[in-house]
Amino acid sequence: MTTWTPRASGTTGRDTRADGGRGGRLGLVLFACCLGQFMNVLDASVVNVALPVIAEELGFERHTLQWVNNAYTIAVCGFLLLGGRLADLFGQRRVFLFGVSLFTLASSVGGAADDPVTLVLARAFQGLGAAVMAPATLTVLGTTFTEPAARARAFGMWSAVSGAAGAAGVLVGGVVTQWFSWRWVLLINVPLGLLLLAAVYWAVPGTGTRRDGPGGRKGLDLPGALAVTCGLMATVHGVAASGAHGWDSPRVWGTTAAGAALLGLFVLHQARFARHPLVPLGVFRNRSLTAANLVAFFGIAALFSTFYFFTLVLQQVLGYSPLRTGLSYLPMSLGIALGGWGIARTVPRTGPRPVLLGGLSLSCAGLLWLSGVDAGSTYAADVLGPALLLGFGMGAVLNATTNAATAGVPARDAGLASGLLNTTRQLGSAAGLVTLAALSTARADRELAGGAALEDALASGYGLALTGAALFTAAGLLAALAVPGRGAPLQRGSGPRALQPSSRR
Repeated sequence: MTTWTPRASGTTGRDTRADGGRGGRLGLVLFACCLGQFMNVLDASVVNVALPVIAEELGFERHTLQWVNNAYTIAVCGFLLLGGRLADLFGQRRVFLFGVSLFTLASSVGGAADDPVTLVLARAFQGLGAAVMAPATLTVLGTTFTEPAARARAFGMWSAVSGAAGAAGVLVGGVVTQWFSWRWVLLINVPLGLLLLAAVYWAVPGTGTRRDGPGGRKGLDLPGALAVTCGLMATVHGVAASGAHGWDSPRVWGTTAAGAALLGLFVLHQARFARHPLVPLGVFRNRSLTAANLVAFFGIAALFSTFYFFTLVLQQVLGYSPLRTGLSYLPMSLGIALGGWGIARTVPRTGPRPVLLGGLSLSCAGLLWLSGVDAGSTYAADVLGPALLLGFGMGAVLNATTNAATAGVPARDAGLASGLLNTTRQLGSAAGLVTLAALSTARADRELAGGAALEDALASGYGLALTGAALFTAAGLLAALAVPGRGAPLQRGSGPRALQPSSRR
């Protein structure tokens, strides 16, 4: 019987048990995957602090400035599933190198941009590179570290880096913007990208090109890829535009409805017509994968929304400077790193579910505590404690979610599972932030209309948003109950056929 234990069959990478004296090479593989994920997550948050300076220097209008972030998010969401499948079909090292190269080149163009259009286009191509690179990092880890304890430690480090990078992005953005130039929030990716290219080329094993279609053609579902890419891009575009135009705008609901229709068409195509499905729907028989993606959606919706509102609370309610705001994120970053890495040895012994339940409970408590911050609060008494709780809890959640989402998935579908998980996280971050921002703004406007002081109105609105983030973690807690416990079967159904994703191959 297959259990929760994360083990991939038929792996094409090296097993840590068979590597003997190649521990240094395996360490370089882990370094490359963690650096790639660090660059992905850092870039999604590092620009935030620099936005006012970018707007002033390049001449962005207020309603167009959001596209510095939205162009990146839309491209990442739209191409993540396709990026994950490319790693399966064309070789993990080849795809990894392509993603890093595109990301690095786009970063250099964005850092040198002298007009809004160039910067937005550069951010979109950065997102495309990240969509190819992000699932490749998990695919490489999953096929290289196949022994359960080593795999858990590798995923623990990856998760810790992933979570800490989001919080560290605000610190890096504040320091770079205040002491150097906003351009370095993008140009810093160039030396990092060159270092990563060398590490990937030297350490990551190639898996060759997969040929499983008729006549030896590669089994890439182009109609499905087009439908899901356009559908995700349209849906996220509609959600992102709702902040500026409102949900009653034809531009918003029309784009969102078109995206939903394309996603529905994609599901129908995968189920009935695709000869080589981009997402074989049978993969969702894996109970652990399905539940983990639900946990990831709600958990990341809470975490990345908190990054945004925590920044506003510190600057607009407590009056911190950008640099002090960045420094205030250090305890949260430390908590995420400790939660992700420190819990790694626990997951193989207990399974992901207890870790998810504990981590989400701590995160919910931290968010409810943080929601009470107002203009009279102090950092030591009212901010430090909840920041540590949220950081440690979410670090544990990120680790266990990654393990649960890839548990029992065959090596040939490792990129698919990685792409699903990263897509879910990106959608969660976009949907969560838009929803909570709308609630926060409405609450603050009502408070101001009632005669409240600006700081009090903002604190009330941000408090409501952080309470909403706590509710997201509660929803994730319910989803975590469906993750199989230690010794429980991962797949729905029984027998050997239940262990294989259904596809028309």
